[in-house]
Amino acid sequence: MAARILPVLKLATKVTIAGGALYVACDSGLLGSGEQGSEALGRAKAAIPPAVEEWMKYFGLETQLPTMPTVEVSPVQTWNSGVRWTVSALSEAPTKANEYTHQLFHYLKDLTK
Repeated sequence: MAARILPVLKLATKVTIAGGALYVACDSGLLGSGEQGSEALGRAKAAIPPAVEEWMKYFGLETQLPTMPTVEVSPVQTWNSGVRWTVSALSEAPTKANEYTHQLFHYLKDLTK
């Protein structure tokens, strides 16, 4: 009986954790527009170091946290760069396939000489 319930319980736990992470991401604005993502990053930068320091004091750890790295690239400007690259590659695909086919025919032609 327990052998049948354990896989279901493991799956339910994984789905709950994934759903919770997705809810937090949507609620904080990470999956919104570029401006919302930028604001969420700013809020995270402001909230995480004090929380970590508080937990370190709570557990009695005395270590120095590294400084937060600076982001040189604006998330607003690069938000859809992957989409643009994918669409560009798909629009060039027929031309590239034609070129590669011609190269293959020339290669095979040279081999048969």
